[in-house]
Amino acid sequence: MTPTPNDMAGALPDIERVREARARLAESGVRYVFSCWIDLFGMPKTKPVPLSDFENLCMGKGPQFAVHSISFVPELSPADSDQIPVPDLDTLVICPWDRSCAWMFADLWWEDAPYKLCPRHALKRTVADVADKGFAGFAGIEPEFIAMRWRDGRPVKAFDDDPPVGEGIRPRRQAFGYDVDFSIDSMGFLGELIDILGELGWGLKDVVAEGGYSQFELDFSYTDVLGMADRLVFLRVLLKQVAKKQGMFITFMPKPTIGDWRSGAHINYSMQRADALGENLFEAPGGGWSDVAYNAVGGLLRHGGALTAIACSTVNSYNGLVPRVGGFEGGTVTWAPTHMTYGDNNRSCMLRLPQNRFCIENRAADMCMNPYLSLAMTTAAAVAGAVEGIDPGPPLNKDLYGLSDEEIGAAGGERLPRNLLEATEILRRDPLAAEVLGPSMLDSWLRYKTDEWERYHQAVTDWEVEEYLRLY
Repeated sequence: MTPTPNDMAGALPDIERVREARARLAESGVRYVFSCWIDLFGMPKTKPVPLSDFENLCMGKGPQFAVHSISFVPELSPADSDQIPVPDLDTLVICPWDRSCAWMFADLWWEDAPYKLCPRHALKRTVADVADKGFAGFAGIEPEFIAMRWRDGRPVKAFDDDPPVGEGIRPRRQAFGYDVDFSIDSMGFLGELIDILGELGWGLKDVVAEGGYSQFELDFSYTDVLGMADRLVFLRVLLKQVAKKQGMFITFMPKPTIGDWRSGAHINYSMQRADALGENLFEAPGGGWSDVAYNAVGGLLRHGGALTAIACSTVNSYNGLVPRVGGFEGGTVTWAPTHMTYGDNNRSCMLRLPQNRFCIENRAADMCMNPYLSLAMTTAAAVAGAVEGIDPGPPLNKDLYGLSDEEIGAAGGERLPRNLLEATEILRRDPLAAEVLGPSMLDSWLRYKTDEWERYHQAVTDWEVEEYLRLY
């Protein structure tokens, strides 16, 4: 990836390439184009334009946006200039759910400079910074989600053959995970996804009926960190559009109910040499894990709290980072990380060194994350570990759920943030976060997440009423 230019003119694509792209779209029947910039929380925003305005759009003469009016970034006023999105032609794709539409990702510019509150710019800046140190980051993400539908005005699991509560016998449930019957029942939805992801060339490996009822995971190939962030954002839109056609909707909320398995989005991270792509630096020349891999683990653990604040970005995220849950579908053990530790194939740790691939799997990430900021922090922390030679210590290969906090602490482990407030305060203190996000973006993030916690903390929940109303 070429570095971001200093001025907007240098970021504009070649006009002949733009005209060739427009001709291909017209030949394919495309009539409308979505040029999407990314807001603070990883949501794509756009103004659809007709294909007739494609050249103006690509040359920075299309729609402009008052991003600071709607995107939780209050650093500008109504008197300030708007932001201009410049599309990335490398991301141009025809929308699989509606082939009359095309999609591109865009970077935001403001007053002839990269907009400092554009998360895509933040990731591109990090990629350029680590390239100067000789490294390139690659990632795969394991997206999990729950398919639901409406029944009598209530949201229910889309794939669940039990009668509603109070309307029939509900025997002990069979496990949903890997179940053949439920996989077959879901193929109308999953089959369309398999076909689309194959068409997109993402190297889909399989789809998984996960642990929670109506919960699924998609496994597809890794790519560079910017490409993977774009994929996750596009996938979240794609899943919702395909589900709508099936009379369903998708939730990425990590824990919709107490009994649900957490919907995670594990980040599988590896590094290559910036000037010699193709060699995974986490695999030692003679086999096994390299020193670079262990140093990268050290960097990720050192900044693990701040990374978790971004990769687990909601109040609800922390309901999933617990060892056991009563009334859990399929048992009591969550298989979720609880401590900033690493282990060899140990799924109770935050970081796992898998037995079948040379990457670091960060299990403390979920589908509500902004993937640009999450992968920027991941890349910066891992490279800092490699450059500084940070020693992570020995792996912890015991089941953390069976150990006390004292035993884990003695082994060098530290508790993951227990809630959004703890995570936000850790993020506030981490100097690497200020470097990766920049002062303005970090300030906006901290303001919003502090407000999110305060609004949650002021709410009176059903649990509190049941626990305290008659007891006291």
